[in-house]
Amino acid sequence: MRATFFFLGLALVIVVGVVLLVRSRKISEKYAVLWLIVGLVAIVLAAYPPLLDKLSSLVGVYTPSNLLFALAILLLVSVCMHLSLEVARMEDRVRRLAEEAAILRHQLEDGPPSARDRLGPSSNTEAAPSAATNPSSDDHPPVSPHDDPSSAQDTTDE
Repeated sequence: MRATFFFLGLALVIVVGVVLLVRSRKISEKYAVLWLIVGLVAIVLAAYPPLLDKLSSLVGVYTPSNLLFALAILLLVSVCMHLSLEVARMEDRVRRLAEEAAILRHQLEDGPPSARDRLGPSSNTEAAPSAATNPSSDDHPPVSPHDDPSSAQDTTDE
């Protein structure tokens, strides 16, 4: 009789624990359903031990505990298979997202296309004089944005 109460209490702890995990959003609902079913089956088997005896004789297993162990192993193997499928699906998703992020990063580094790029080559071949071909009267070289401390930006990676 003590074993019945022990296993009934253990099954109730499983069910209450799963409900609390779902409420705190630490476990997904789709996984919680599986564990709630396991907990409810454990409650039924703990509350009615002769049910396991009848099931084992129906299946042809001599000892009811052997049937319980076989069912537990079957459950664990199916959970491992399901989680392996989820991992494979998530790996594909991560790969796709990494590829999309790389494409977007590449587009950001290249910058938006200018109007000249969109229109194609123009017939006007005159170009505006640049600072290198038309130096000013100053003897000072042009200041780059990296030399100006007021326009310095933090370029550290996050």
